[in-house]
Amino acid sequence: MKLTVLLAVFAFTSLHAAPSLILHHGKVITVDQAFRIAEAVAIDANGRITAVGTNDEVLALKADSTQLLDLGGKTLLPGLMDSHVHPGAAMTEFDHEIPTMETIADVLAYIATRVKASQPGELILVRQIFITRLEEKRYPTRAELDRIAPNNPVVFSTGPDSMLNSLALKLGGYSRDFKVPEGSAGKMETDPATGEPTGLLRSLGHNVKAPSSAKSPTADDTYRRTVELFRDYNAVGLTTVADRDSSLKSVENYEKMLAKGDLTVRMRVSPGIPSMSLWPACEKAIDEVVQHPRTKPDPMLQITGTKVYLDGGMLTGSAWMIDPWGISEAYGISDPQYRGVQKITADRLKQLVEKVTAAGLQFTAHSVGDAAVQLLIDTYEDVNQRHSVRAARSSVTHCNFMHPDSIAKAAKLGVCIDLQPIWLHMDGRTLTHHFGDERMARFQPLRACFDQKVIVGGGSDHMQKIGSFRSINPYNPWLGMWTAITRKARKLDKPVHIENALTREEALRLYTTNNAFLLKNEQHTGSLETGKLADMILIDRDPLTCPIDDLVQTQVLKTWLGGKIVFEKH
Repeated sequence: MKLTVLLAVFAFTSLHAAPSLILHHGKVITVDQAFRIAEAVAIDANGRITAVGTNDEVLALKADSTQLLDLGGKTLLPGLMDSHVHPGAAMTEFDHEIPTMETIADVLAYIATRVKASQPGELILVRQIFITRLEEKRYPTRAELDRIAPNNPVVFSTGPDSMLNSLALKLGGYSRDFKVPEGSAGKMETDPATGEPTGLLRSLGHNVKAPSSAKSPTADDTYRRTVELFRDYNAVGLTTVADRDSSLKSVENYEKMLAKGDLTVRMRVSPGIPSMSLWPACEKAIDEVVQHPRTKPDPMLQITGTKVYLDGGMLTGSAWMIDPWGISEAYGISDPQYRGVQKITADRLKQLVEKVTAAGLQFTAHSVGDAAVQLLIDTYEDVNQRHSVRAARSSVTHCNFMHPDSIAKAAKLGVCIDLQPIWLHMDGRTLTHHFGDERMARFQPLRACFDQKVIVGGGSDHMQKIGSFRSINPYNPWLGMWTAITRKARKLDKPVHIENALTREEALRLYTTNNAFLLKNEQHTGSLETGKLADMILIDRDPLTCPIDDLVQTQVLKTWLGGKIVFEKH
């Protein structure tokens, strides 16, 4: 009896212990269901929120041991989340700094510097320089690459597609007699007049065997630079990120960071699966993920699901579209019926979705074009007859072009979307010029998704470099929000279908509550509410009322992760 009473008293006092920290006299945007605005927040010693309310209500809870922080009227928000990053981006400039390239001349000048830094025969690899972002809006030609680097193989890679110079073609075995491997969705472009390779490989990767002059990082180098990247994420307000197309090896690295106290973002991990390997290899890879201890719910580090690639890219002319792309010199498209690249057959996609969702894990596939999105959502509809795709938080990655029927189906099935507004800002001009205004009505239709209650999470697809504006793609979430609200693209004089824009409140949800749900962490994060973890940011302006074009310049003053400061602006 005495023990029962003691336990009850202990439970009461621990639940009602005085807060260790109270932040007061601020504008607290809770992003809870009602989007309440409060003045103060109390946090306990375990880093959880114990009260949210008026200054008087929350300050009444203080004890002698409570630390007080007067916010001076500044805005406090939940920590922001990025639904799609590639932390390997931290290693891009390990060997040397890579300049911003905006013209073909910039590309060729950079390659010339790499020729000087390399020995003849060494591979020069240029990655993720998207042709849509070059003034000329085209690939450098094979002849241009030959002129700059006659004695070095050069691979200019834009992601799934690459332009090779003559030496790279030779070393890779890409002659006019080259046959695309059976089962591959790739294509080698040839000159219609001569039959010779143009140098452009679509969704083939490259098979160029040549040494490189680039330095190889050690495990310590990778650890150190990844920690540096995560601290930069904190500096722009990010407290949770999702590593899409990760590996179980990366999970080990994150576990080391967690053990040493160096993991300053909550990490949600989606290991990549070799989707077009023989089925036993696919199954084995999925089983390794399913059986991994990190699939158990954990607010700090969790494997949430798996990722595959269903189509190519819209910036390279290989996204899989319902209607033909149209002939394009920029994209190297000469076939009027060409619709892009489908990388996974419908039967294999169904096998993959069945196995992953049956285990309760989130399946997602890189699906850029409206045909890829349509096939994935139709596959979810089929699998849903046997087990719930909603319960597994099944998702579509990128989802840049969406047919209205796909939006309605996603809403009905509870399929989530991992979308990056940054593509609109960076590439809206080139895409509009190619596809025309009518087809661009299907590009990132955020308004329709929100109106139909489809959960969309905002991300960046950060691929290279540290620095929230200089990176490829920029991972500054304020730029992402501003883009979702204004639909403005660089160097384009009018918004890209303003009817698809979000409100400011919805743009905040894109990077908070919606992402918390998408990333299976909504019980712990996403809003400032009693019982949730104190992931918070203090910023220098009010995102709900500041002039809209000032939103991009938002400065984060402090970032807390579970009540502990992980960034402070000096």
